[in-house]
Amino acid sequence: MQRVLEFTGWEPSAHSVDWAAVEEELRIPLPADFKQLCEGFGGGTFCDSVAFYGNVEGSRFNFLLPWQAPLPLPAGSGPYQEYTPGGKGYIKWASTEWGAEYCWLVDAQRPGTHPVLARGDAGEWCEFDMSTSEFLYRVLADKDFQPFGIARYDLDPTFRPGPEAHGS
Repeated sequence: MQRVLEFTGWEPSAHSVDWAAVEEELRIPLPADFKQLCEGFGGGTFCDSVAFYGNVEGSRFNFLLPWQAPLPLPAGSGPYQEYTPGGKGYIKWASTEWGAEYCWLVDAQRPGTHPVLARGDAGEWCEFDMSTSEFLYRVLADKDFQPFGIARYDLDPTFRPGPEAHGS
């Protein structure tokens, strides 16, 4: 997380989250570094391109919205299914304006295992054995992190909180 903070120049906020309630709703523990990212950034946009779902309240950048207001999934979503509490599948925690999605592949029977699963704009899935914050940093700052890195576009290294962001 420290490298993401340094890259964006963001001063960490103080977003208080009841993680026990969130994890109870999902019936699975979430990665510790994701929790730190949520508490330090809340929800918002990195480099004007990567939407980070770090809020647990409101309607924008809300990590829990898929479970609170489920939408039907398109047919043929590939080899992975969206996670349902107590089951296994992917949980989306970020996306880009180009259609890429950044998720974890989780299984309630194997709590604590959170490989990053990314789907590119062409629909291909790739699995990465790294933490959420390491993956996010590489997306933002590593020009050689293909096909998911955005650093090759030379975007400003910024973070903009969502309109519902607030410290508590």
